[in-house]
Amino acid sequence: MNRLAALLVATALAATNALANSPNRASEGERVYGWLEKAVVLPVGATVDIKLDSGAWTSSMDAKDIETFRQDGKQWVRFDLRLEDHVSGAVRHREMRLPLERITRVRGAGGEDLRPVVTLPVCIGDRVFHEQFTLRDRENMTYPVLLGRRTMKELGLLDVTATYLNKPACPLARLDRAAGGKGDKPGKGG
Repeated sequence: MNRLAALLVATALAATNALANSPNRASEGERVYGWLEKAVVLPVGATVDIKLDSGAWTSSMDAKDIETFRQDGKQWVRFDLRLEDHVSGAVRHREMRLPLERITRVRGAGGEDLRPVVTLPVCIGDRVFHEQFTLRDRENMTYPVLLGRRTMKELGLLDVTATYLNKPACPLARLDRAAGGKGDKPGKGG
């Protein structure tokens, strides 16, 4: 019986050491994110809930009045960002004009459609990420911003059992006025 107990203890210690040295385990200092986080969409300065969705490859941003156009021989996108700030309750609004990165085909529960892709800065935790987002009217969706795996691989680890592990801590001085915005306009309620 003592041999069996010693063997079990040795096996448990070996498994614990293997887990501690596993490359899949969060190393000291590596960030862990919940499936829901707060982030600041910098062009409008709105703090919103974002969903980290490991089932999606591409990130998506709520946008209204989306229109592509040509300027100086290049494709651009004009759209409105209207996001409710979860801190103040105000709706932040900004007309954006950004270069079109590409048009992508997105398949989801609602079917398949083509969406423009632009690069926008967002603050997650204490880091600003310039990420590619498909633009879509997400008014009927629970979350205005969805982060897909392409973005999540730059963040760190995802804990699907946790929420709100990282408060946005980027200085608002980093508000990217050069990101294609055309004036800050408070919307209704702000």
